Amino acid sequence: MTDWTTRPETAADTAAVRDVNLAAFPTPAEADLVDALRADPTAWIDGLSLLATAPDGTVTGHALLTRCHIGDRPALALAPCAVLPAAQRTGAGSAAVRAALDAARARGEHLVVVLGHPAYYPRFGFTPASRFGIRAPFEVPDEAMMALPLDDARPVPAGTIRYAAAFGAF
Repeated sequence: MTDWTTRPETAADTAAVRDVNLAAFPTPAEADLVDALRADPTAWIDGLSLLATAPDGTVTGHALLTRCHIGDRPALALAPCAVLPAAQRTGAGSAAVRAALDAARARGEHLVVVLGHPAYYPRFGFTPASRFGIRAPFEVPDEAMMALPLDDARPVPAGTIRYAAAFGAF
C-alpha cells in the first residue's frame, strides 16, 4: 500500500488524466468522455475532478464527479474512475473517490449516483439507487446502479437520472 496524496485536478493535469484513463480502460471512450465533460460548462464543476498522486507526484488515480439531474433536481454522477494498471488494488482509486466525495460534501452537494461494480462502491456508502426511487435512463442491473446521499437532512429526489449530454456520445 502507498500513502496516496489527493488533490483537485488543475489545467496542467489534463494530459496526465487522459493518460490514466487511456491506460485503465481497453478503449479511449472513458478518456474521451472526460475531455467532453471538461468542455461542457453545464456538466463540469471545478474542484470535483480529483486525483490520487504517488509520493513522487505522478498522477496515478482519477475520480470525476459531474452534474446530472434526478428528475429536475441537481445531483452528481461519479464517472469515470480510473487507476494506472500498475497501481490498481493499492488504494489509489479509493483515495480519489473518497476525496471526490469529501469535496462534494464540502460544496454542499446532496446526492451522487454511480453505475459501477456492486462489490466496489458500497465501501463508500453507495446502495442500490432503486431504494430511493432513482432509475437509470437505460436498462441496467439493479445492483449496479447506486446512489449515495451526502446530506441525510435533505430528502433524496426520486426519478430518472438525466446525465450530461457527453454521456450519450459514448
